[in-house]
Amino acid sequence: MAVITADSDQVGALQAATQDRSAPVEIIVPELVHHVLPGPEFVQGYRAGVEDLSRRLGEDTTEEAGPVFDDSAEATWGLQAVGWGPEVPAAAGIRVAVLDTGMDLEHPDFAAREITAKSFVEGETAQDGHGHGTHCVGSACGSVSEEGRRYGVASEAEIYAGKVLGDEGSGSDAGILAGINWAVANQCAVISMSLGADVREQHPPYVVAGRRALERGSLIIAAAGNNADRPGDPGFVGTPANSPAIMAVGAVDSALAIARFSARSFPGVGGQVDLAGPGVDVFSSWPMPKRYLSISGTSMATPHAAGVAAVWAGVTGHRGLELWATLDKESRRLELLSVDVGAGLVQVRS
Repeated sequence: MAVITADSDQVGALQAATQDRSAPVEIIVPELVHHVLPGPEFVQGYRAGVEDLSRRLGEDTTEEAGPVFDDSAEATWGLQAVGWGPEVPAAAGIRVAVLDTGMDLEHPDFAAREITAKSFVEGETAQDGHGHGTHCVGSACGSVSEEGRRYGVASEAEIYAGKVLGDEGSGSDAGILAGINWAVANQCAVISMSLGADVREQHPPYVVAGRRALERGSLIIAAAGNNADRPGDPGFVGTPANSPAIMAVGAVDSALAIARFSARSFPGVGGQVDLAGPGVDVFSSWPMPKRYLSISGTSMATPHAAGVAAVWAGVTGHRGLELWATLDKESRRLELLSVDVGAGLVQVRS
């Protein structure tokens, strides 16, 4: 697999070669541009307004999909929802790659951590000039805030922060694929990618990259997408999460209801949501001086799943497909459609 620059004549020749069974060229596809996947602002008053209107109409909508979680002084609601507790192993020695907008390498919460950072964006360092990457690293591998609140799942994992999206929040296939190659070469057990394009069709480079990563013991976990506008429009899983060998993660809120922006499965191989994670009003790290921020999206659910995967990788020794199967088996079944949450909510312990 290669990313090349070619003029129209060369592209035509390469496309013609794909028709020749004896030629070494299998397929030629144009490069895509991918973006960070933050969700819409979560309006706290929306549910209260709907419930008030329903009561006036004589309807009862107060029943929740599950127990309500709230951020506490000890831990975020997301950590509580995935089953975290002080006795849960912290994934020491497990390498987790977060391919995003980089990371605030001077963030005080990570001062004592083992971090390897590299930029795949021309002209930019691995320092996060956007914020999205730092937030995702925090949910997957952060530890505690300055007030003592735990917000990261795998707090002792080795962090590999790959900058594949620029400071404006977008990046091309070339950088993302190079980041995947770097993470696999460094034997990262888990690769978290909260990025994508709203393209329903599978993109062949990620079909190949996801399969080869699994074969080499690296599980790629990607955001399903935020193109839904529920209840009317359930959206669809975009690329790269719709690749069969890449785990797609949807988002639930603190009542364990599906997030209104979270994309739904569509028919066909690879188009399904595989698991769900906490993705609404998620507290995590943010570049200094702000230090912390709460935001929403399947982007936030994905690093929760990645952190959980890192813990299970440490506990079981499983990698690749075995690790995928472990996450499926240990997930919490929800009273929601499987097309929205797959096997259920990721859980860090049985």
